[in-house]
Amino acid sequence: MIEVRIQPHDFNVAAELDRLRDKRTDIGALVTFTGLVRDMLMHDRTDGQPITAMTLEHYPAMAQRQLEAIAREAETRWPLLGGTIIHRHGRLMPGDQIVLVAIASAHRHAAFEAAMFLMDWLKTKAPFWKKEEGDTGTHWVAARAEDDAAAERWSRG
Repeated sequence: MIEVRIQPHDFNVAAELDRLRDKRTDIGALVTFTGLVRDMLMHDRTDGQPITAMTLEHYPAMAQRQLEAIAREAETRWPLLGGTIIHRHGRLMPGDQIVLVAIASAHRHAAFEAAMFLMDWLKTKAPFWKKEEGDTGTHWVAARAEDDAAAERWSRG
């Protein structure tokens, strides 16, 4: 139900939403999140220094399986009518789109919660590695405690 794509090329958010809505009248809510490359360093929390590019690396089969597992988990938690996850890889420039999460449901609460869950889990469980380029060289971006805390709220048990 939630389509997962990992690709190097950009995506068109409006086209993706049109595809989700195509001839459907049962959808009451479409929630989207688009992640963008910021123009500042994040590797050592010295926000504000400019970057020139960000490279996202991954192991294709492992990343696809993990994103599909995350999507299936969302489908078990909320009554969803469809969705799309697109995650880009490769070298991206500031302002480029990195990730799209688009979720369709009959009701807004399910759509909002599922989209937030998907982004929190993508940030912490998706096997992508980010390398920033800037005036101070290249730096791998480490996991952030804030992202782990956000994902933890969705833990069951």
